[in-house]
Amino acid sequence: MSFFTIIIRGLWRRPVRTGLTLLGIAIGIAAVVALVGISRGFEKSWGAGAKQRGIDVVVSTLNSGLTPKPFSTTVRDRVAAIPDVGATCSVFVDLTSVESASMIMVSAREWGGFSWGNLKLVAGRMPKDAMEPAVVLGQSAAESLKKKIGDPLQLESKELTVVGIVDGGALVENGSVVLSLPLFQEITGNQGRINILDVRAAHEMNEAEMRKLCDRINSAVPEAKAAIASEHISNSEASRFIRAMSWGTSLLAVLVGVLGVMNTMLMTVFERRQEMCILLAIGWKRGRITRMILWESAVLGLLGGSLGVLIGVFGAKILQRLPAVNGLLEPDLSPQLLAISVAISVVVGVFSGLYPAWRSSRLSPSLALQG
Repeated sequence: MSFFTIIIRGLWRRPVRTGLTLLGIAIGIAAVVALVGISRGFEKSWGAGAKQRGIDVVVSTLNSGLTPKPFSTTVRDRVAAIPDVGATCSVFVDLTSVESASMIMVSAREWGGFSWGNLKLVAGRMPKDAMEPAVVLGQSAAESLKKKIGDPLQLESKELTVVGIVDGGALVENGSVVLSLPLFQEITGNQGRINILDVRAAHEMNEAEMRKLCDRINSAVPEAKAAIASEHISNSEASRFIRAMSWGTSLLAVLVGVLGVMNTMLMTVFERRQEMCILLAIGWKRGRITRMILWESAVLGLLGGSLGVLIGVFGAKILQRLPAVNGLLEPDLSPQLLAISVAISVVVGVFSGLYPAWRSSRLSPSLALQG
């Protein structure tokens, strides 16, 4: 009988216990895949939206919340006067409930600004002017709200008309309700206020030049903060908090798996004590007994991790379709994340097997003579 045959037989001798242990590990790894994938997807989706609008720098007050706090529109003129700034577009973004959607992106954009340029009409038309009581919906937003061309849309106390369905080229853009900034400011009582300023550089810049531009903007407008568009969300306190919560919750679930594997391997050592003593009596080294227990716990980790990845991917896809987040983010289930998750599971298995392996190495061959 080969070494690995003994390992598989050891796991298979108590299939129910082994199965429950695998499930415990799988739940922990599924939490890592789903929660971390969603938090990464949150950043990736917003970054893709900024890229589609052709933004180089974002000026905002984004800190601990999901949306920035309002600031004066005079920021726009000060930023526009800075050398190397090619174009600006004032925006007011809000995550709010709209009719049947508990949370949806409302994106109010400066009329005539470049942030309208990436919206491709799928049906209908664009608003005729800045004050027409009209909105266009991204494809996902139209689906979530169950709206078509000509339908009314209640935004706070104002009833607007859906005049167009658009493809924004990114998940966040397609999940948005888009309208003109002056109209939104009038509806919400935020005249003279915005919470984001999109900036395009006057020419192609490398990263170092872009950071210098951000420094000049920060000097000119101390009430807001400029960041490279791709880093705008990832560097915010809100994003860091979401990442920390995702990993923290996931690691707590993994801890449950650690305890489960340790319990299983301790029971294995107890139940197979005589078998191990016989192996020692016929010439097995104590190190080989230790490796056998560690290999069994590692295989548990590998199988549990693989199962957890499958559950996590499936769970993340379900969460993505929930009404509360539909159209706002897409899980980033990269091969790197899946590989890291399986690696964590294997490490958990080995770590959990250390104490049981040590216990097994302390057995005496003379115990093989006991019934």
